[in-house]
Amino acid sequence: MPYEIVTIPCLVDNYAFLIGNADTREAAIVDVPDAAPINAELARRGWTLTTALLTHHHWDHVDGLDDLTGREGLVVIGAQADAQRLPPLSRAVGEGDTIDVLGAPAHIIDVSGHTLGHIAFHMPSLDAVFTADSLMALGCGRLFEGTPAQMFESLQKLQSLPEDTVVYSGHEYTATNAKFAATIEPGNSTLISRIDVTETARKAGTPTVPSSLRLERATNPFLRAHSPQIADHLGMSGASAVEVFTEVRKRRDNF
Repeated sequence: MPYEIVTIPCLVDNYAFLIGNADTREAAIVDVPDAAPINAELARRGWTLTTALLTHHHWDHVDGLDDLTGREGLVVIGAQADAQRLPPLSRAVGEGDTIDVLGAPAHIIDVSGHTLGHIAFHMPSLDAVFTADSLMALGCGRLFEGTPAQMFESLQKLQSLPEDTVVYSGHEYTATNAKFAATIEPGNSTLISRIDVTETARKAGTPTVPSSLRLERATNPFLRAHSPQIADHLGMSGASAVEVFTEVRKRRDNF
């Protein structure tokens, strides 16, 4: 497969993701927190940027767009539902649409919750989903606009993807998320092992993003609201998964 995905740290704790096609030397960028590190990576690899994929309107995902190398000819793709708050779009998309990104299909998933109109890009031929601030490593985005029920539904969509899917999320929040997750499911041995791996990676300055959907399913408390053990631990035996999710999100907000 001629594709490569590069994780680019930006700002304080953001990530952008550069997708490159080795055959054509063209590239696409998922979110643009800051142009400088992206431009540097493009120059280092000799790739030509053709496409920008925007997940949502928050400044730390779009503010670097106009300073990208080759901005004049860039195709900018984002959500129709969020178009009024995004930079001007070349193409507006919505749930169920499929677009071509460097010769590979990308399916659009509405993952509203963190914001209304937030989208994810699922690229099955790359075993990748770009989730930004919806599903995150050991967490999910704070609900600035949507409801717990909306975010729960969004995460169910993402959770239904093949377990080998790699999750490219928008921030380096994993260490804090891990400490919180341990308060929700302290007896999860897979989580305990992941916490150790996370601590080692962060001490070495190594990104903990991306992660695998298989690992998120096994350790992320926001994907595990169906667990009777978590419900029992929270004193919510018999509650619905949505109710448990809502409580977990509330506790994370106050953690």
